[in-house]
Amino acid sequence: MTDPGGRKAELEARNAAMREQVSSLMEGLQRQTAQLQEAQDAAMAATGEATSADGLATVHVNAVGIVTDVQISPSAFKSSTPEKLARSFAEAAQAAARDARSKADAAMAPLQENVPDLPDFFPGAPSLKDLMPTPPPEPTAPAKPEQSDDDDWEPRSAFRKDPW
Repeated sequence: MTDPGGRKAELEARNAAMREQVSSLMEGLQRQTAQLQEAQDAAMAATGEATSADGLATVHVNAVGIVTDVQISPSAFKSSTPEKLARSFAEAAQAAARDARSKADAAMAPLQENVPDLPDFFPGAPSLKDLMPTPPPEPTAPAKPEQSDDDDWEPRSAFRKDPW
């Protein structure tokens, strides 16, 4: 026969060990959740900025790529056409969105490196990684149209005698 006092002590020891393990897992989960919240806050605070190659447009965007500010070069209306300016703006906006996205990805990167997740401990449990937002697809560069005669546009001079 087994000693009832010994059996009770063994069960209490196993129970205490299990409580310690669950407590450790809960602390880890709380730490991961706090890290996830910090990373999400940093990712959502990311901003991007870019200037077009020709220097005509500078665009600022927020973390999701929404334009928040635009600066147009003072020379844009003297040396450009509306089509060129539109292409410059699109180029700068897309580059700014890529900049913001890379900053947001960098903020989330530490959470994606060999960090144990709930399913590692509890099969079938939801993954914390599923809580991370999926970034939108990267924008593609607009197709450049054929060069037209209005690409050499110059403002009308007050001294010109011929009509447009």
